[in-house]
Amino acid sequence: MNHLEQLVSEWLQYKGYFVRTSILVGRRPNGGHEGELDVVGIHMGRNHLIHVECSLDADSKEKREKRFTDKFERGKKHIEQVFVGLNVDPSKLDSVAVLQFPNKGVTRLGGGRLLHTRELIHEIFQGLAGSTPASGAVPSNLPLLRTLQLAADAQTVTVSRNRLIP
Repeated sequence: MNHLEQLVSEWLQYKGYFVRTSILVGRRPNGGHEGELDVVGIHMGRNHLIHVECSLDADSKEKREKRFTDKFERGKKHIEQVFVGLNVDPSKLDSVAVLQFPNKGVTRLGGGRLLHTRELIHEIFQGLAGSTPASGAVPSNLPLLRTLQLAADAQTVTVSRNRLIP
């Protein structure tokens, strides 16, 4: 799991989702799998089912379109197996691509929504606004999110001359 998948997973968990990551799906009879789902989550209270694929690539729009179409179709095909025992509707699966380097002017990819990592970080900063490590620390089992909370909180203080490396 890369850091972007980890961050998405932590943010969803923090927001009350039951999350699974790096799930191999579509077991083949002679070994191997059809593929892997990066991050899937379900929020029972909001009745929201989400599949997120993260990428740090810089591929062409055409190459990405094919790859993410395949990923999101695979997600819809296998989502019921990911959450066995829960009543999930594959047609309501919210497919989202999170990209570090999105193609200009593209807002959808492979049939899903497209989110730039900058937009994700902005969403997280807004979601953590007003929380402080002193009175509402992000749980320690969400280390990337906790680090972003520290970064957001650091923006509210006056910079001193004290430095770790003088």
